[in-house]
Amino acid sequence: MTARAQWTLVLGVIAALALGLWAATHLLKDELYHVEVGSEAPRFAAVTLDTPAKPRTLDDYKGRVVLVNIWATWCPPCRQEMPSLQALHRDFSPRGFRVVAVSIDDAGAEQKVRDFVQEFGLTFDVLHDPAGAIQKQYATTGVPENFVIGADGTVRKKAYAQDWNSPENRALIARLLDEAGAPAAGAATTAGTR
Repeated sequence: MTARAQWTLVLGVIAALALGLWAATHLLKDELYHVEVGSEAPRFAAVTLDTPAKPRTLDDYKGRVVLVNIWATWCPPCRQEMPSLQALHRDFSPRGFRVVAVSIDDAGAEQKVRDFVQEFGLTFDVLHDPAGAIQKQYATTGVPENFVIGADGTVRKKAYAQDWNSPENRALIARLLDEAGAPAAGAATTAGTR
């Protein structure tokens, strides 16, 4: 094979790869997720820990400020951050704020997840996604990953494990609730705050 033929072959392969990448990106654009602050939060689906399990989606929390926590029982940083998530939920749920923790533990681990919920005294919604579809939808790279979603459905903060009960995070949640027109602290009823 001549040098010219080799270069023609190399350029042909590069062109084919570029065309394939372009086509895959455009044909699969609905399957590719880029979750950034300011983008619309992907509509995930998971199930409750009830028997039988009930489906839940992000749409069930429409119009609310929500913190979506993607976690697993085997994750040490997840264990560390759960008490601060519970404190945040306890203090802001009367204003309509929701924490939704989605476990990505394997299928069959429902009892392990229930035991975790009981151990930490969690009163917010804990869902299970054994297929881990939420990880793809939210383009996560590990656990825990957290997404604060405004009442308008846009991602307002992305974060790894942290103290959610910190003054900065409490101020963020309070500001988002104020923007959403949620009742002021102390003015909300506690009925149906779970």
